[in-house]
Amino acid sequence: MRVIVVGAGVVGTMHAWHAVSRGHEVVQIERESEARGASLRNFGQIWISGRAGGEELETALRARELWESIGERVPGLGFRACGSLTPLRTAHEVAVAEAAVARPDAAARGYKLLTADEARAINPALRGAFTAALWCERDAAVEPRTAQRALKEKLLATGRYTYLGGREVREVVGTASVRDDHGDVHTGDAVILATGAWLGGLVRELAGPGLPVRRVRLQMMQTDPLGEPLTTSVADADSFRYYPAYRGEALDALNAGQPQDPVAAEHRMQLLMVQRRDGGLTIGDTHEYEHPFAFDTVEEPYEHLTRVVEAFLGRPLPRIRHRWAGVYAQCTDTARVVHRQQVRDGVWLVTGPGGRGMTCSPAIAETTADQLGW
Repeated sequence: MRVIVVGAGVVGTMHAWHAVSRGHEVVQIERESEARGASLRNFGQIWISGRAGGEELETALRARELWESIGERVPGLGFRACGSLTPLRTAHEVAVAEAAVARPDAAARGYKLLTADEARAINPALRGAFTAALWCERDAAVEPRTAQRALKEKLLATGRYTYLGGREVREVVGTASVRDDHGDVHTGDAVILATGAWLGGLVRELAGPGLPVRRVRLQMMQTDPLGEPLTTSVADADSFRYYPAYRGEALDALNAGQPQDPVAAEHRMQLLMVQRRDGGLTIGDTHEYEHPFAFDTVEEPYEHLTRVVEAFLGRPLPRIRHRWAGVYAQCTDTARVVHRQQVRDGVWLVTGPGGRGMTCSPAIAETTADQLGW
């Protein structure tokens, strides 16, 4: 079988990975020389803790298994089973964590409510003031800026994979065939359109105007090296307001009794933080849903995140060396893990995982491969 994959972000690359792993030939086409979208502009977190119970959690847990397995074969992914800590400061925040630990799927996530001293034993860099912490043992991380490149190098070594960068697919010209902007036609047995947040042009033409996917913009930043290990990913209690696993009476009480910081509320923020292999910290993020998006980044969210992080670390944040914005595609029904649609004979569109993309992409691609009989 010959598979044409359009898009070299993490969703497209994982489709290529599964196809090659099952013995097939793959041609992957990317309109940039290399992917430059949301697959690189994220935390690199394999985030289990906040996922909704049911299909979303099952997909994330399967993806976590796949990331670890692939990471053993591709060290350049930088996979590490670091877990995460959410430091807690108030009784309202602790109550949400207690409700999470009482979930029937808590053991699958690796939830445990820790004292502050127990949390610092796991992550000594957290020297600030907090009373307890929610531990999620199953959370993990990879290096987002290098993961796709490492996977591509491994795929190229198989001899059954071709990468074509700097080419934009313009049209479907037959069953499982596409033409790029160089005029070349690529024919296979299946075409996967994994175009990320690129939802106009050919995607709109093929899927129609009612595509149930929206674009979401975020702001993030990265610091100079911290100078010591941050041994876990770190979140704050605003992540309880964002992720579906924490919904319930305790969260309602948190929202009523402990209103969100005005800057965080305005920009729909949470803190997520993970240390890169060079020692720097990737920190975010915001969520912007209304179109048209702003073309600039604003400083208030960065100032808010800096205050939160410094309070947890009990020390000044290293110099911020990168700020950026990114855009990802999210299903308008946020309970859906991904939008998978056959748009022409032999052509499937796979998009809209939202903030789950880095976490769930290996399992999303595996499901596509299973459904198409690869």
